[in-house]
Amino acid sequence: MRNLRTRHISILLAAICSTAVVSAAEPDYAKAALDMMKADFKAKGPATMERMVQQDEAQAQCSANPQGLTAKQAKKLEQSQLATVKYPADAQYMGDWKNGEKIAQNGRGMQSSDAVGSVNGGNCYACHQMSKTEISFGNIGPSLYQYGKLRGTSPEILKYTWGKLYNAQAYNACSKMPRFGHNGVLTEAQLKDVMALLLDGESPVNK
Repeated sequence: MRNLRTRHISILLAAICSTAVVSAAEPDYAKAALDMMKADFKAKGPATMERMVQQDEAQAQCSANPQGLTAKQAKKLEQSQLATVKYPADAQYMGDWKNGEKIAQNGRGMQSSDAVGSVNGGNCYACHQMSKTEISFGNIGPSLYQYGKLRGTSPEILKYTWGKLYNAQAYNACSKMPRFGHNGVLTEAQLKDVMALLLDGESPVNK
């Protein structure tokens, strides 16, 4: 009798545990969130829905791995993103640092309140210290003060800096830095001006 009762209890416990496992299955929160955004957000002006509806390779991998990629995954993603970088056709990397400063200070662009075709800014000060005189800047990214003074302007530095601005994930998988060139946020001419801001000896960044 005791063996039979024990057997019945074991079967009951197994059934309860099985039910608990089924009921504990989590819903697909990612899909639910995406469905909600699709329902609530509407395209307006330059703020479109393409990147929300269809993620590219980097977005998809980073979204699927919120705790971070493995070293192997990160290296593979960086290699694929580096392949997307388009370097200046004329091999000239630097423009006008004065224009670059205006771009760095400009936080507008690609918002629903912006006019279609308006010039985008880089909003660099939102994440980086860039000059000694600036009293308000973010610290999400590293300080870029004296960037060029410390690194110089060798061909390797020019190419690296351009690549970092064009597509930050080419050097840091799942970087929070906008992919300015890759996503068409800044034009080639604007990227050259920001390059000058970072590397020109006369720029306030390097004073």
